Order: sequence, then structure tokens, then C-alpha cells
Amino acid sequence: QVQLVESGGGLVQPGGSLKLSCAASGRNISIYDMGWDRQAPGKQRELVAKITSGGTTNYKDSVKGRFTISRDNAKNTVHLQMNSLKPEDTAVYYCYAARAVFVISWGQGTQVTVSS
Repeated sequence: QVQLVESGGGLVQPGGSLKLSCAASGRNISIYDMGWDRQAPGKQRELVAKITSGGTTNYKDSVKGRFTISRDNAKNTVHLQMNSLKPEDTAVYYCYAARAVFVISWGQGTQVTVSS
């Protein structure tokens, strides 16, 4: 089973940028669709971005043009570049691996806080 570890979160000012990383082990991520979810306290977890095994990307409407998901299968990593961050982006961000509609694994999450 694939294990995922997120990193790169932190505190950033509105309008700033962060790059999240997801390191996978145990399996080659090339066989999976990969993505990022986020969850704020007391709120439902929501999909932020996903990238299929073939490289097709999809984004939550509110992050389109600001966030970019990418994958490096050779390094077994996935990234989420987040630009023009807004306070409403504050959440714990989770990397996931999936096959079809079934999520196989999530990481432990990394906190992103956007505040002045």
C-alpha cells in the first residue's frame, strides 16, 4: 500500500505563495491518480486539485489560475504550487492516491494558514 507524507505548509501573508510536496513510498505513483484535498476546522473536506495517471488536471473553481498540481513519477512526488493565496485557503491540505473513484491512501496533512 502506498504511503504519503505532505510537507511545505506554513504561515503566509495574503497574496503570498507556498509549494506543497507529497512524497510517496511503497508503490510507484505512476499507477495512481493523485490529488490534494483540504479541510478547515469544522468544515467538510473538499477536493482542491487532482491529476490523473495520464497527466490530466482538474481544479476547484476557486483555485483555478492560482494553484497548479504537478507530478514527478520518477521522484515519486506530487506538488501543489499555490500562488495569490487568500485567507479562505487556510486549511489542512492532504495528498491522496486513488484508483478510479476509490481513494487508496491519504497523507497526514500539512497546515496552510493565510493571514495578515
